[in-house]
Amino acid sequence: MHKSRLGTIVIDCQTDDVDAAARFWSQALGWASRPLATPDGAAYRQFETPPQEVAVLVQAVDHPSRVHVDIETDDIDAEVARLEALGARRIAHVKRWWVMEAPTGQRFCVVNPQRPDFEAGANVWDVAPR
Repeated sequence: MHKSRLGTIVIDCQTDDVDAAARFWSQALGWASRPLATPDGAAYRQFETPPQEVAVLVQAVDHPSRVHVDIETDDIDAEVARLEALGARRIAHVKRWWVMEAPTGQRFCVVNPQRPDFEAGANVWDVAPR
């Protein structure tokens, strides 16, 4: 048994100026942003969303700009297996998470829990990995 839920909406911005991208999205969404400390120094800005809402990040990337979602889980292997059984496929293992692709082509990531209320708000899956 494991848990998972929609954790984050990530706005991927092909840019050398993540602060300018964050300023635009901050003004568009009405939320202040702050740098997100990462062990590898990646360029992220996190928005100060209301606690009951999904987290939103801006991320500087090398690939074309797009939006993707992160599914947070307490068992990455089990969640990846569950999603594969639904038709998703693994694209790449990056650092501590999996990049996946839905049967309809959208990319998304399966990550460790990101928000403090994960335990209370996550779905419980009683599915054994295949």
